[in-house]
Amino acid sequence: MDRKRALIVIDVQNEYFTGGLPIEYPPVSGSVVNIGRAMDAAKAAGIPVVVFQHTEPSDSPVFGEGQPGWELHPTVGSRPRDHYLRKQWPSVFTGTGLREWLSERGVDTITVVGYMTHNCDASTAFEAAHSGLQVEFLADASGSLPYENEAGAASAEEIHRVFSVVFQSRFAAVLDTDRWIELASSGEGSSVDNPLSSNRRARDRRAQAA
Repeated sequence: MDRKRALIVIDVQNEYFTGGLPIEYPPVSGSVVNIGRAMDAAKAAGIPVVVFQHTEPSDSPVFGEGQPGWELHPTVGSRPRDHYLRKQWPSVFTGTGLREWLSERGVDTITVVGYMTHNCDASTAFEAAHSGLQVEFLADASGSLPYENEAGAASAEEIHRVFSVVFQSRFAAVLDTDRWIELASSGEGSSVDNPLSSNRRARDRRAQAA
């Protein structure tokens, strides 16, 4: 079934490149190129592009309005867009009016690119899926950074990989940019898995390895 898509470009800001929250996996030098490619392909296919910029008070340690880290990365800032919104919460739907904007245009599928996989991307994907939208996530046009806190530690690769697997199990079709560009040009849809099938595959593989 053909999809009515919108490309959601989340927080591609200098903070993730040269600021206090450097993305580590996938390498940001590659993911930002794919974000630009996705924006160009969306424009060519007539898919609306919505750019988000996370904004905190000017004296905040990260994403302070007007500070260098708050600025959009040139890859996104230099490209045309159909809609621009600022946000203060992880999900792009919170307090932005995006849901109404998409509904007015008959959008049934959002494609998520940008940062961070496990924070703003995940919050957006979960909320969109719960509201009945189809969701696509471009794994090579996004990225994570490592964490360590009272709960433990995880590398950027672990976080990005695990969230991608969870997305595909129920919430979002996980694609690479090349495949998405093919789908965008044709209007063809993508598909997600389900928790039962995802779990059975893991158990079957474990049993075969035993």
